[in-house]
Amino acid sequence: MTSRKAALAAFCIVAACGSSIPDSNPYAGQGVGFGDRGRYADLRAERNAALEAPRVAVVPEEQVIASETLGVLNATRTTQSTTATLPVQQTQAATAAPVVAQPLAGTAQVAAVSNPGISDEQNFTAVASRETIESDAERLARQREAYQVVQPEALPERPGGTDVDIVSFALSTTNMVGQQVHRRSGTVSDSKFQRACARYTTSDQAQEAFLKAGGPKRDRQGLDPDGDGFACYWDPTPFRAARGG
Repeated sequence: MTSRKAALAAFCIVAACGSSIPDSNPYAGQGVGFGDRGRYADLRAERNAALEAPRVAVVPEEQVIASETLGVLNATRTTQSTTATLPVQQTQAATAAPVVAQPLAGTAQVAAVSNPGISDEQNFTAVASRETIESDAERLARQREAYQVVQPEALPERPGGTDVDIVSFALSTTNMVGQQVHRRSGTVSDSKFQRACARYTTSDQAQEAFLKAGGPKRDRQGLDPDGDGFACYWDPTPFRAARGG
């Protein structure tokens, strides 16, 4: 038991020697909550000097008003204050006077350019200023004199004229393609028929040549071996449809 007490006492002595107890009030004697009184007086003097010094407002660059605009605003304020102090008669006269807008100093003036190529016929004011009932009557009379009636004329003849009209022939027929109407003597082979039709660029040309050579009753060139009256696959249906039947 005695040894335990001795060990505890030795431990306390070592702990006391190893560290010091911190001061709980380092500002003792300097005033409650203010620190050094001399330093407090200096700070108060600096604050009073800052409050009494003139303030300079710093305006962002994008909010700076141009000198020309500021001049216009000041002139407007001066005019408003002067108008408020004028008698009623002078105020009415100033209000009735036309106000002409003046361009700001330093701004470019754009001159109005007239374009004579643009018509003002849709502008009622412009037309009414130069036209009268008499001028309208004169203009109407001139237009009536210039009016011309074109008489219909006969269609010109086809270049290289021909006495065969495949359109009239198509409208004069009623049978279908491949339906035999005319008798054919002998037999025409398919190869001979193809060679005969190859001499013409289109079936219309083949039909014209067929009619000129005695068709549709006779077929000397072998252009219509089935006897329907139509050479080389020529078809009268489009011409009949154009007539409506």
